[in-house]
Amino acid sequence: MTPPVLSVKSSILIIGAGTWGCSTALHLARRGYKSIQVLDPYEVPSPIAAGNDVNKIMEHKELKGKKKSNPNPGFDVLLQIDSYQDAKSVAFVTCTRAALKGWKEDPVFSPFFHETGFIVAGSTPALIQHIKDEEIDPSEGDFAKLETAEDFRNTMPPGILTGEFPGWKGWFCKKEAGWIHARKAMVSAYTEAKRLGVEFITGTPHGEVVALTYDEGDVTGAQTADGAFHRADHTILAAGAGADRLLDFKKQLRPTAWTLSHISMTPEEAHKYRNLPVLFNISKGFFMEPDEDKHELKICDEHPGYCNFIRDPRCSGEERSVPFAKHQIPLEAETRARDFLRETMPHLADRPFSFARICWDADTVDRAFLIDRHPDYPSLLVAVGGSGNGAMQMPSIGGFISDALEGKLQPELKEVVRWRPEIAVERDWHSTQNRFGGPGQVMDFQSVRDNDWTQISSGEIIG
Repeated sequence: MTPPVLSVKSSILIIGAGTWGCSTALHLARRGYKSIQVLDPYEVPSPIAAGNDVNKIMEHKELKGKKKSNPNPGFDVLLQIDSYQDAKSVAFVTCTRAALKGWKEDPVFSPFFHETGFIVAGSTPALIQHIKDEEIDPSEGDFAKLETAEDFRNTMPPGILTGEFPGWKGWFCKKEAGWIHARKAMVSAYTEAKRLGVEFITGTPHGEVVALTYDEGDVTGAQTADGAFHRADHTILAAGAGADRLLDFKKQLRPTAWTLSHISMTPEEAHKYRNLPVLFNISKGFFMEPDEDKHELKICDEHPGYCNFIRDPRCSGEERSVPFAKHQIPLEAETRARDFLRETMPHLADRPFSFARICWDADTVDRAFLIDRHPDYPSLLVAVGGSGNGAMQMPSIGGFISDALEGKLQPELKEVVRWRPEIAVERDWHSTQNRFGGPGQVMDFQSVRDNDWTQISSGEIIG
């Protein structure tokens, strides 16, 4: 079967109004599509969306090795692609360079990019070597090596980094990196898409998709919890970690969660902590400057992730990770976050948390995005698999998804982000996927007892 004809008059249904859904709606509307409808069970910004966050890291990794120019302005590709890993690197850099351009130049997103710099560090010889081999290329870009605790302290004003940084070594990238105010950027994309004529149906039951609908062997849209059927010529499934509940992805998606927490600061403290570079230890955690509205400092502990493994009757009783919302974190995650603070900012390590939550994303097997027409349902395009890197793609990812819908996704991306169940046949659901920290393994929320969660009283739900 071939996809139906696509024109600016085609009806397009987007399932999911998170980071990728809002970006896609915006890009399609900018291209002149006139009939775009977006469904989501929550108002924008959704309290469970990964993109509903005060701040997310924006880092741009260059390609290692020789490069040549790409016909598409603003992109480079490897001179020689010798492996699938090389191809993934090309695809990721293609996406992040486009995103960086958007964060700097697109008025919908540029107010929310803070180019404060990015510090990446490790605490053991093996992890430090991993950073050198996989995370950075000191020969490219503006990297300063950090060898001592004093080197780390000098990256920020006096009195911020007061810790001893035991065993830490790292690199400081001062340009084209920093953080994004993800929630405000997502709301900005949503607002502009609405202005351009996109229809958003949000909230339960009207926006809660309970099933895709089918006719004559193809997807025809979706049914919502109120019993309504939303028919469309083309359907885009961009529901993040929730997408796995609506379609059989043949083990290509694993909903995985991370843990974040906030510390309240006074307005005076928040001012002192403004414009700081992101500090990220790949096995300990990271922090970014306080939110300008609520004066809360965000701290995350670093680990391979949590899953919620249950026997899913819809998948022949196989073990699957099923996401759920919770605005608390396991006490073990709180301990890890405070340990990170004791090594970096011990003067804050014992302050009470003002907010915490688990944050879900969807991991593909190889952590490359999944953006492709479904091989069996030509009217369905899947756009999922952020794999921990989805939010920073917000300004441009909708453009790549629109390209895929139009059948003109550039070759260096198309092969990497294709529908690829053959690499997931023997998938290890417990794989760390090259992530570090915590106990060194994927953790299971089913093992966290009811009284082993934080008990934080929180008002407005933010990320």
